[in-house]
Amino acid sequence: MGALELKVPPPIIALLIGAAMWIASLSGPSVQFPLLVRVAVFVTIAVFGGATALAGDLEFKRAGTTINPLKPEKTTTLVTSGVYGLTRNPMYVGLALILLGWVAFLCSAWTLLGPVAFVLYISRFQIVPEERILSAKFGAAYTEYTSRVRRWL
Repeated sequence: MGALELKVPPPIIALLIGAAMWIASLSGPSVQFPLLVRVAVFVTIAVFGGATALAGDLEFKRAGTTINPLKPEKTTTLVTSGVYGLTRNPMYVGLALILLGWVAFLCSAWTLLGPVAFVLYISRFQIVPEERILSAKFGAAYTEYTSRVRRWL
């Protein structure tokens, strides 16, 4: 299973899971809400998720370090400021929130598995390998950071 580590960009994983959620919504039980309500809830959650991810991206750019999730070894700076004081993975949290908003739009019980699958996949195949690399690169500073800031929220 290690062959999947750091191989697929997280936004692609989110898109694939989002597509699977849409397909699942066509066949599973659903709750009926007015379209306007579904769109409003989706947009609200997705905008918050997008803003969270963007805040993480901007902190990386301010620090002058890579945002490439497939090459964490190219990281030049341990970023702990801004949104990174609340979560170690704001870009992944943002994608998970967008998927949660998609659940609200689709209004189907099966789609609840989508954000769960995303968190499990990203935790195992993206975050754990990133953490190994960052720990080796930044040592005690990274260990101290992980002791005070949670992986997700």
